Amino acid sequence: MAQRTGSADLPLHGGHVPAWLSARMASLGAVICEAIVQEYGRDELLSRLAHPFWFQSFGAVMGMDWHSSGVTTTVIGALKRGLEPAKDELGIYVCGGRGKHSRRTPEELSAIGERVGIDADELSKASRLVAKVDSAAVQDGFDLYLHGFFVTREGNWTVVQQGMNTDKGQARRYHWFSKSRSNFIDEPHAAIDGPAQGEIVNLTDRRANASRSAQLDLLSTLGPDKIVAELLDELLEQSTPEPSEQLSLPHLEMPAHHDVRSSDVFIRRLHGTLAAAAEQGPKDFPDLLLIPGVGARTVQSLAMVAEVVHGAPYRFQDPARFSLAHGGKDSHPYPVATSVYDETIKVLKSAVQKAKLGNSETLAALKRLDDQARMLERTANGPLFETHIARERAASPSLGGRSVFGWEGVTAPMTKAGGAR
Repeated sequence: MAQRTGSADLPLHGGHVPAWLSARMASLGAVICEAIVQEYGRDELLSRLAHPFWFQSFGAVMGMDWHSSGVTTTVIGALKRGLEPAKDELGIYVCGGRGKHSRRTPEELSAIGERVGIDADELSKASRLVAKVDSAAVQDGFDLYLHGFFVTREGNWTVVQQGMNTDKGQARRYHWFSKSRSNFIDEPHAAIDGPAQGEIVNLTDRRANASRSAQLDLLSTLGPDKIVAELLDELLEQSTPEPSEQLSLPHLEMPAHHDVRSSDVFIRRLHGTLAAAAEQGPKDFPDLLLIPGVGARTVQSLAMVAEVVHGAPYRFQDPARFSLAHGGKDSHPYPVATSVYDETIKVLKSAVQKAKLGNSETLAALKRLDDQARMLERTANGPLFETHIARERAASPSLGGRSVFGWEGVTAPMTKAGGAR
């Protein structure tokens, strides 16, 4: 999957992820990662994590608020927990996190280095350097507070880190991928997520090479006090400079409104997914549909998860669409359908386990489901977006609908032994 630069507005959100969702996010996130590694390899997973549009869609399909900055924290936390048991088998390790957890990254990398024989010192240097670049070399008004480091047993890595601007109530997410550039200072980012802030200082741009060299020369010959004095004199004498040329990046705007609207979703893609679940699902999953609790609604969610596993970069320009797989924790677009969520996890775990044993039929069926959805979206018709949301909300009590506000319906579903509910 090709690397792509871009930016997006991410509103800052408070609140917390309840335990019943956090456990599910860890399970679903881990098994999606396992499926990607099984199908495409470890480096492909790193490249997905380094793609801001995919990353936001990944969080949405797991039931997190589809547009908020909280996706970054929860996705990194879910993968750190979910991939821990399989880290050596999978060859993927997750370090860092928010606040104090980010400061433990060098210690965690050192432990991994001893475990698998990769150069922990170089990885720790990379971790510190990307943090320095995003906090000092790119002066965009956002203070870093989260640093996630994903590394493979081969020593390739992706960093996802985030800064906040509390005055604006916004966040900016930064993505790095070790294989995407030859060094750290010539436009190294795979992508930058965050609101446009007008003119910013970006010393990572290759066009700033002369400036970087000049700054080092000035600092060594004049010293900081003399530099400031001469700069003030020059500013008084010179005319207004032309605006610095800024990098032109594709922009994904994450709106402030919490509800999911038809304008947030590519409707033809939604119709393709619904049609594939109805038409292709029975063909691809004849045995699955005989299992109690697994029906067309679960296949619909599986089709969206299949797109997260197999989709090309352009498929993730509308992250809101992926929140329709299971719903959202704050009841947008509707409460999380926990029974569907659990069946999705069960099917994916079974598919990945079978693939490890040499039977990749179920994973292949998911790929066919995704292919069919893309074909059908050209011609498929479907319900109005508002009608679809209304149907899901009406069905929510029967699907184990749950949000931070509680269960949907009068009677709460029974808790299953050993379940996450």
